[in-house]
Amino acid sequence: MKTNRPFVLINMAMSADGKIAPAHRRFVAFCSRRDHANLLALRATTDGVMCGARTVDSAPVTLDAGGTVYERRRLRGGLAKQNLRIVVSGSGSVDPQAKIFQHKVSPVIVLASCQAPKSRLAKLERLASCVKVCGKNSIALGQALGWLRREWAVKRLLCEGGGELNFELLRLGLVDELHLTICPRVIGGRDAPTIADGEGFAHLAKAANLKLTRQRRVGDELFTTWRIRPKAR
Repeated sequence: MKTNRPFVLINMAMSADGKIAPAHRRFVAFCSRRDHANLLALRATTDGVMCGARTVDSAPVTLDAGGTVYERRRLRGGLAKQNLRIVVSGSGSVDPQAKIFQHKVSPVIVLASCQAPKSRLAKLERLASCVKVCGKNSIALGQALGWLRREWAVKRLLCEGGGELNFELLRLGLVDELHLTICPRVIGGRDAPTIADGEGFAHLAKAANLKLTRQRRVGDELFTTWRIRPKAR
């Protein structure tokens, strides 16, 4: 079936109590090398990798293919050697010093909204390959994904958080698959971020419904894959 947007996957690792970072939100690696290898293997199946500005600012994120092994895997699969890299920043507040802008292996696209000051957009345009404004008060994600499909031939897109971006994609029905690694940690904290933050669904009837399609235990980590069930119309 033809679609005007990419097939969208979300990949996240969380603690046993559902947290993706401590309350201070600074990057803390709490999963194993196996989980990182799983992330890179997923990247190797996609045309583009996307994350929110806070994720880029809080960790040395580059969103690249991850080395020669994965570059070769991409080429064998008929993909470009390196994936497209997309940063979502409605206000254009992503740090110009972020490592992703210094790592010039493939195009970097910044998605912003009309709320971003022109001065910030101008600064980002000097750093990124393209800055695309979609939406007035916030980023129109459906419009942005359609643009990525049309203009950049992104047929398969991996989102790596954070929680607010994940939730908006889920709320808008723009996610097809969720890959979730459950790690043997309890982080705690009422303000600690989760895989889906933002406003949340006010009623369970509107919540995203999942179907477990795969699970694999490696050591004490559980690797799961979920299909997003389409909502009844």
